[in-house]
Order: sequence, then C-alpha cells, then structure tokens
Amino acid sequence: MHQFEPHGGAFASRANWLRAGVLGANDGIISTAGLVIGVAAATTDVHEIATAGVAGLVSGAVSMALGEYVSVSTQRDTERALIERERHEVATMPEAELTELVGLFRKQGINEDLAEAAANDLTTHDVLKTHLRMELGIDESELVSPLAAAGSSAVAFAVGAVAPLLAVLLLPESVRILLTFLAVLVGLVATGGISSHLGGSPKRAAILRLLVGGTVGMAITFGIGYLFGVATA
Repeated sequence: MHQFEPHGGAFASRANWLRAGVLGANDGIISTAGLVIGVAAATTDVHEIATAGVAGLVSGAVSMALGEYVSVSTQRDTERALIERERHEVATMPEAELTELVGLFRKQGINEDLAEAAANDLTTHDVLKTHLRMELGIDESELVSPLAAAGSSAVAFAVGAVAPLLAVLLLPESVRILLTFLAVLVGLVATGGISSHLGGSPKRAAILRLLVGGTVGMAITFGIGYLFGVATA
C-alpha cells in the first residue's frame, strides 16, 4: 500500500521520463564510444569506423525503443489490471472499501473521526480515484505512454551517440582516441549532472557512477580492439 501523495502521479510520470531519457543518453554515449574506440584501436580506416559507428547508433536506438516499449507496455497493462480490479471492488464492496480507506488514513496518524470524515469526503467526489491513489499510488489519467517512452528513449540514445561518433570521425588520427575518450567523459558528466538536477538527487554520486562505468567500458573495448588490430596486422 502506498501513502497518499497529492503530486505522486506527476512525480511518477516525471521519473519514468527521466529514467528513459538518462538511460537512453547514457547507453548512446557509452556503447557508441566503446564501439568506435574499439574499432579505431584496430584500424585507422575512417570509412570502417564510420560504418561501425552509424550501424551501432541505428541498432542501439532501435533496441532501446523496443525495450522501452515492451517494458512500459507491461507496466501499463499491469496498472490497468489493478485499476479494473479496484473499480470492481469499489462497485461491489463499497462499505469494505470505505473501511479500508479509513484504515489507511489512520495509519498516517489521523484520528478516527477525521479519518472517517476525510474518507467520506474524498469518496463523494471520486471514489475510484481516491482508492487508486491511496492504495496503489496510481493516477488513471497519468499512465505512461509506451510509444512516447520508446520514442524518447530512441531519441536520447541517438543524441548521446552523436558526440563520440563525430569526435572519432573529425579529430586527427594522432589524437582521435584520446580526445574522443575525453569528450565522452565530458558528456557523461553533463548527463549525470542533468539527471541529478531533474531528479533532485546528489550530483556527485550520479556523475561518479557514469564516469566509472563509461571509463571501464571504453577501456575494455579499446583493449579488445587493440589486441584484434595487433593480431591482424
């Protein structure tokens, strides 16, 4: 059971958008950077690097969109099933549901009389909405759209992937890998800072997580690409 939050639905919707955007951008930066740095470590052929980078961008964006669509669709189906169950209970067991609502108010420290008055008042206006908020933390009017989530995730991935791809293609060969690596770190710092600001979480922890994960990922792919290049030289 969730406690009643006047802005709970709006925050949940915002959190879903934030999660999809940050996950998409972070994956776009790290996976594309890892791919192009790995290929650049194996070959200096710009055409091969560009082909791998663009293929990684497109396939990654499609994969993120499909994954987000399936995930959010499952969540939405579950929430709809819960809404229908609550709708049935409110219609067939109104007295039991009212008693349950009073009990939820009582658990929040409200005395018996006020709890009963609040429960009666809220259920008079919109009994289903009240029970959905109080019992399940769901707002029927704010369910997340699978298509919107998929689109935002794909766009975020593509935006994140563009920076490392352009960097590795446009920079001189002598500094290509190093400066791409540094550009990716800057992108991860920005992504971590923006996500922590929007989510109201500590910036240092958010940025550090992304930096460590991105550094490890790029180091591994660079090593693989370097070894592959040496082996085929």
